[in-house]
Amino acid sequence: MLSGLMADLLVVVHLAFIGFVVFGGLLVLRWSRVVWLHVPAVAWGVYVELPGSVCPLTPLEQALRARAGDATYSEGFIQHYVQPLVYPENWSVEMGYVLGLTVLVINMVVYGAVLWHRRRHGCWPFQTRMR
Repeated sequence: MLSGLMADLLVVVHLAFIGFVVFGGLLVLRWSRVVWLHVPAVAWGVYVELPGSVCPLTPLEQALRARAGDATYSEGFIQHYVQPLVYPENWSVEMGYVLGLTVLVINMVVYGAVLWHRRRHGCWPFQTRMR
């Protein structure tokens, strides 16, 4: 029972991490120090979209589910949980590349806006300039 709950909690953490990877750059607009967590998270998020890469949270979830006697799955986390909700049935390697590139572009746009604001105003967005 505890293993099943831990696996479910891990799914929530995994989804939260994916949300942070995709949208965490927006937190940098408010709290500039988040950049030190977000940039490595984006790098990891892009890396695990490459063919042959596996996020270590997926095998850990699988092990917890097996220990709890629950059914496991053979595909990756995104393919199992996210793809059925968002992506078409015929997922391909190319779509994984597109997803990774999309995450990268979203964050490049956000960070471009942050840097533009910093250069123009001399401070991070939503912060007052020191005088």
